[in-house]
Amino acid sequence: MVSADNRYTKLRWLLTFSGSILYAVDIWTDVGLAVQYFKNSHFIWTGLTVLFVLAGLLVTQIFSYVWYKDDMNDVMGNPQGIPSVSGMSRRSLVCLHLFGLGMFTRYYHLLKKGYAVVWKKTSDTEEETRDVHQSLFGLATDLSMLKLFEAFLESVPQLLLQLYITLGLGEISILQCISMAFSFFNIAWSLVDYRRCLRRSLPHVREMPSGLPTVVYLLYKLCTITSHILSYTLLLILSTYSAIALALIWLLATGWTHYLQTKFCSCRSLEWFYRAIVGVILMFTFFNVKGQDTKMVMSVYYILYSAVSILTPILISLLMPDMQTELVLTVSGVIFGGMVLGLVFLMIYYVHLHPRGKWQEADELDGLGKEALSTLRIRRFIQP
Repeated sequence: MVSADNRYTKLRWLLTFSGSILYAVDIWTDVGLAVQYFKNSHFIWTGLTVLFVLAGLLVTQIFSYVWYKDDMNDVMGNPQGIPSVSGMSRRSLVCLHLFGLGMFTRYYHLLKKGYAVVWKKTSDTEEETRDVHQSLFGLATDLSMLKLFEAFLESVPQLLLQLYITLGLGEISILQCISMAFSFFNIAWSLVDYRRCLRRSLPHVREMPSGLPTVVYLLYKLCTITSHILSYTLLLILSTYSAIALALIWLLATGWTHYLQTKFCSCRSLEWFYRAIVGVILMFTFFNVKGQDTKMVMSVYYILYSAVSILTPILISLLMPDMQTELVLTVSGVIFGGMVLGLVFLMIYYVHLHPRGKWQEADELDGLGKEALSTLRIRRFIQP
């Protein structure tokens, strides 16, 4: 029998369905917010809100299409050379992604295939059942990767913008609160879903049990990301020129990713694009870019993170004493508390709960000939 941890269960199907709803609602709340800003003649806010939505949408469509095309051309994954994937021709794929439906297409096929597996009885052998469930986790992992892109290119910047407008300019509405809530839930969902799907999609990687490890990992990520976003918000309130400093942080993170010489994409130009996106992710949280031992790098990262979290509220109190309102003081407390709790959860997770299994690297003789490109793609993406 296929073990419970290796089965794509009904609960996971329902969670995937819920994730598709959350994805759609998150986008529509942001679009509604942009319309509201436009009606109120806040054209800069309108432009930034639309920009973040389009950035997440554009990046996910590009990578979704490229991955579909790679899977179609993969000798191991598609040995018959069928000129279609998931029943879609290349022309259909182009049209769907041009209209921004790539993510919804992936949700549809995962839910459709998953429904046939978990809600209907089949007479497949144990080996066939294992392969089917493994393929479902592969589809789910591709989707979770794209969700991670979307979360850090759309939801995180959107949350940063709305917090800046709320805290710095005192503008707040019900729709803003709804948008911020859905952005936050989208970030949380993408982090947990990504961690869960990534490890379960690779049979040679030890999976961490659900429950406490997942909760601790989620709290570690959410606490550190929240304090990071709030710190950046206060810096922008201190001076809009802080955006230049944030751009420099992005350049530094992208440069580090380039220095590591990632090999995630099938073409050089797309690899550079991927490194720039990973640079955005590293602005807000740490990920292992190449699946290597990163104790020293992570230590440096969180030392700098702690410095920003401590110094930002101090700078606000020294340079803008008139900003010492109850709300700003509360935000400063949340920054410090989130930093401390995040680092505590980080230590608990990596000392006691992190899986110790190592990645199996293909040697030069075996190369990648025995491994489908979809599996290789998963192995080379950023690791939790």
